[in-house]
Amino acid sequence: MAFPATRLRRLRRTGVLRDLVRETSLEVRHLVLPMFVTTGTGRTPIAAMPGVERLSIDAAVEEAGTAAALGIPAVLLFGIPADKDEEGSGAWDDEGVVQLACRAIKAAHPDLLVVTDLCLCEYTSHGHCGVLCDGEVDNDATLELLARTAVSLTAAGADVIAPSDMMDGRVGHLRAALDEHGFSDTPIMAYSAKFASAFYGPFREAAGSTPASGDRRGYQMDPANGDEALREVLLDVGEGADIVMVKPALPYLDVIRRVKDATRLPVAAFNVSGEYAMIKAAAAAGLLDERAAVLEALTGIRRAGADIVITYHAKDVATWLKP
Repeated sequence: MAFPATRLRRLRRTGVLRDLVRETSLEVRHLVLPMFVTTGTGRTPIAAMPGVERLSIDAAVEEAGTAAALGIPAVLLFGIPADKDEEGSGAWDDEGVVQLACRAIKAAHPDLLVVTDLCLCEYTSHGHCGVLCDGEVDNDATLELLARTAVSLTAAGADVIAPSDMMDGRVGHLRAALDEHGFSDTPIMAYSAKFASAFYGPFREAAGSTPASGDRRGYQMDPANGDEALREVLLDVGEGADIVMVKPALPYLDVIRRVKDATRLPVAAFNVSGEYAMIKAAAAAGLLDERAAVLEALTGIRRAGADIVITYHAKDVATWLKP
């Protein structure tokens, strides 16, 4: 019916009415907190990401406990090793920094899900996500090293393996390796549509993973391509991915929706470092209300179709959403 019989403002008059008809919810159970784990002791602030720190093992256990106490169901670990080499061998070291963190966090907080990012970029001296051959990443040689890393991380207690390398065929390769070593129940959350984005800058400062030469556009996706994103996602689904991810989140809300509609699988979206840093900077300059902006942005990610939102804002959001 047309105006004046139809007046959509009727259901917007009061907070109770708005709550009653709200279509999309943002709850603490949807959140994953990323953490940077390093060797040494204590906490080191990351200048490009106010409020985020590099954490020693004991500090990571403490941070995980804070997340668990807030009701955040999962943390996502990134490792910053003491030493790097051409192959990134620290990634599959059973006494590596993430492996040690997994054991310590699971011992202290057994009900908290520990998700481990799986990539070689933080561990290679050249900063690329795989083995280099004549200056190019060798896709197939990298798969073997990723498989070794996945097995090592799972043996250390990781609940979910999250490959972010964007090598072709890696989900199937990891699934086979995990199954072969008795980890058939370990889910894979694949960074299926990971774009070569300008929004990763603060992360690369935090993790020390900027490529020494070249860039990652040869294996990460062109930001212009939505159809290709669906091809990537569907290939990962066919290889056995249990959860698929779109990264970054806010510039790719259309991709999140298309992926959800096409797969009906659980979909994760990574609200990345640059997205976090933009809001922090604008709020610090007095240009916007940080709480309102964060909640609006993350609700938009949920509305687009994300079941899981990985965000550095997770602790603040969990506090804001408390009844």
